Amino acid sequence: MPEEILSQSEIDALLSALSTGEMNAEEIKKEPAKKIKVYDFKRALRFSKDQIRSLARVHENFARILTTYFSAQLRTYVQINVASVDQVPYEEFVRSVPKLTILTVYDVPPLEGNIIMEINPNIAYSMIDRVLGGYGESINKIEKLTEIEKKIMTRLFEQVIDQLQEAWSEVTEINPVLSNLEVNPQFLQMISPNETVVVISFNTTIGDTTGMINLCLPQVVLDPIIPNLSGHYWMRQSDSHMDPETQRLLEDGIKEAKVPLVVELGSTQIKIEEFLNIELGDVITLNQSIEEPLKLKVDHIPKFIGQPGKVGSKMAVQILNMLTKGDDDHE
Repeated sequence: MPEEILSQSEIDALLSALSTGEMNAEEIKKEPAKKIKVYDFKRALRFSKDQIRSLARVHENFARILTTYFSAQLRTYVQINVASVDQVPYEEFVRSVPKLTILTVYDVPPLEGNIIMEINPNIAYSMIDRVLGGYGESINKIEKLTEIEKKIMTRLFEQVIDQLQEAWSEVTEINPVLSNLEVNPQFLQMISPNETVVVISFNTTIGDTTGMINLCLPQVVLDPIIPNLSGHYWMRQSDSHMDPETQRLLEDGIKEAKVPLVVELGSTQIKIEEFLNIELGDVITLNQSIEEPLKLKVDHIPKFIGQPGKVGSKMAVQILNMLTKGDDDHE
């Protein structure tokens, strides 16, 4: 690093500070600490902040849909919100969940691999209690699920497939299938411990019971849709054209709308006194010559110019030209 040369005024200021005691000579000798950012190669960041934000956006919608679904199924107050979105090694995800919990595994064709939804025991037993007619109390004693409890949880989370499919439709089409339900994360070594996964954590409230639901998305699942997680993709989606059928229905609806069409023969200004004294046979002079084209207004806005005529026994107007923005007739 090149040495910095001080000007005479800077040298004088430095000497003055030393002589008055404002600065210590030992402090000058100290070199500024170098800022070193620690990088953990076991936690390699595979996804950009932009892609993580996109995943958060998708699953915020998923949380809203899931709230509606569980509220209807459990017939009680349910609130689900995204708490965090992190990328961690799969091994770290397994260590972070309770030793005995409820894990539902989904296949997501046409994507490869599986995604895992972990339901905290507090939440799981509250759901089971509600389905069995209780108040939604949690006992948090998972050792193994009885056949009845397993059947209840399977039925509840099989139908989560529809909500997952709807939320993910923003980035890709998937056909989820519930393939397994387990209580011990050690039995779910489906991918390498060091493989990166994205974990979406949901704060979940069911009645008076609170807990977490975690959704684990392995890198192998997300790799094919990474281009769809960019900000440019979302912008294209928002600018994309509607499907032909919706467009046709919209056009048909517009065509059936009725708007007033008025032909303006001319205008004039008269005094109130003259207006009050108008009698049969009086002639009011307009500011428009009979040789000049007429102005046609659509919903009070000038759109065309034309000339008067007759079609059979009916009065008519023949369109001569269309007014464009900026024409004097438009004002």
